[in-house]
Amino acid sequence: MLEGSQVRLRPPTAQDAALLFEWYQDPELVAPFDRYEPDTIDTFAAGLAGAAHDPNSLYPRYAVELRATGTTVGCVGWYRAHPVLEYIDVWYLLGDPAQRGKGLGREAVQLLVTDLFRTQTVHRIGATCDVENVPSARLLERIGFRREGSLRSALFHHARWHDVYVYGVTRSEWPSPPKA
Repeated sequence: MLEGSQVRLRPPTAQDAALLFEWYQDPELVAPFDRYEPDTIDTFAAGLAGAAHDPNSLYPRYAVELRATGTTVGCVGWYRAHPVLEYIDVWYLLGDPAQRGKGLGREAVQLLVTDLFRTQTVHRIGATCDVENVPSARLLERIGFRREGSLRSALFHHARWHDVYVYGVTRSEWPSPPKA
């Protein structure tokens, strides 16, 4: 479990599966900026259960809950993004729109990245976001990720190709980077 001042990151439970699956199926939450869509709740629950042991899993590795109430408001994850290059990509979702703009996503991603630098041997952590997802780009830049470029027509959703920004931060750039 990872604790911040506002949020706690904890492994998702079987009880989280229905809520997280609902967020993944909501076209206003995930689909505007990504095309990931599990087929069924059973497929999702199985992926959620196996995520902790699969470095390539795109399923949530942590539920994001409010420390004050214990309410689950989002999820975050990471995966080995390339078979040869040694880096990890992170992703994040605040599923409860009422909780956005309060710094919760920022704190959750900071906790995740700090923990990855503490527990993994990688020297670079990356992230991508659709160029139209301005809040996501702003979050990454505010916590110290650098926009390294863009990939043209790299993500297909909503019947068209989308460009994505590529972000990264190295261990030496991260505030108080833990030793590997």
